Amino acid sequence: MSIFPAEIVTLAAETLEALRQKELRAASAESCTGGLVAAALTEIAGSSDCIRRSYLTYSNEAKHAVLGVKYTTLEAYGAVSAQTVTEMAEGLLSIAGRDADIAVSVSGIAGPDGGSPDKPVGTVYFGLASRGGKTETLHRVYEGYRSAVRSQAVIDALKLIKTRAEAL
Repeated sequence: MSIFPAEIVTLAAETLEALRQKELRAASAESCTGGLVAAALTEIAGSSDCIRRSYLTYSNEAKHAVLGVKYTTLEAYGAVSAQTVTEMAEGLLSIAGRDADIAVSVSGIAGPDGGSPDKPVGTVYFGLASRGGKTETLHRVYEGYRSAVRSQAVIDALKLIKTRAEAL
């Protein structure tokens, strides 16, 4: 029995299979998901051949100290922005060394508070970087309560990793 819904477990298993097919490793840098992307992947037995590290960088200080996100980026655009998740993903790929070929980052406003007219509750940004690939970002605004926002973000993060692994 898993702590995750069947949809997430299935997608995590498919994501790991896509990584294995290409002998790739992935890592995550997470904020609003609180490590759930890494937890979903490591829910699958044998995941250690593809998942070696992940970081929970909930605070701006952690984003800066661990991943190298510039304070100027955080001040100008905020933690929940395309610019920040780009720096998170690229920073993760840089510090991961041989432990990651693909890096996904997630930062958002899961709620119930913290939203604004420009960035309402449910706003989530994703960054996706890979060795030899272009860094991409994805922006979503999810509906629902905190747990629904986080679950939907985990699904999209897994899909990003899977799609990138299949493309490499």
